[in-house]
Amino acid sequence: MKHSKRYRAWREKIDRTKRYTLPEAVSVLKDGNPTKFDESVEMAVRLGVNPKHADQMVRATVSLPNGSGKKVRVAVFAQGDKATEAQEAGADFVGSDDLAEKIQGGWTDFEVAIATPDMMKVCGKLGKILGPRGLMPNPKTGTVTMDLTRTIGEVKGGRIEFRVDRQANVAVAIGKLSFDAEKIVENAHAFVSAVLRAKPSAAKGAYFLGASICSSMSPGLKLDHADLLAAVRK
Repeated sequence: MKHSKRYRAWREKIDRTKRYTLPEAVSVLKDGNPTKFDESVEMAVRLGVNPKHADQMVRATVSLPNGSGKKVRVAVFAQGDKATEAQEAGADFVGSDDLAEKIQGGWTDFEVAIATPDMMKVCGKLGKILGPRGLMPNPKTGTVTMDLTRTIGEVKGGRIEFRVDRQANVAVAIGKLSFDAEKIVENAHAFVSAVLRAKPSAAKGAYFLGASICSSMSPGLKLDHADLLAAVRK
């Protein structure tokens, strides 16, 4: 793969053999090559699970204490008083059969879908569209709920969902490069804590195998995961 001049300059600043502490890595990212946009800060962890087994799936949510820095568009499946509640809570799109029909026509211009339990019969028809995009409301992630005000507020305030992929990695955006370093570290600690809490009971042996961090335009920096775990467990 041919990398840009900016990327190659980045690589020269990074010790590829070193495992950085989280504060060191954040400092490197913030002191790196600036871009014309506010880059996302992304964190990835490698887990000792086998995602092929349903009882070793890792999927949960976490509320980042300092927000994600992203504007999240929320679609809510609700009707009657609950539709009014969703609108007053700041949902971007609210509907029932009409919303489902719009999605069936190919529209998915939102990042999170929430539904009241009675609307799951409507959402069920959208599984082939919403499922592959990770947008299907799910009780396990708190997106099937009657408490729309709280849920919408959390999602817009920085609650993110994470899920292990086929290679047993979990990767999420934990903030923006413009955030203070301390806020990025706090968000990272919150994410790692949530991953640890989500450990499946069927997972045996070492669970948290490694971690790395990068910005949108930088190479990944390997983290000293023993130091990271110690900081999280303080």
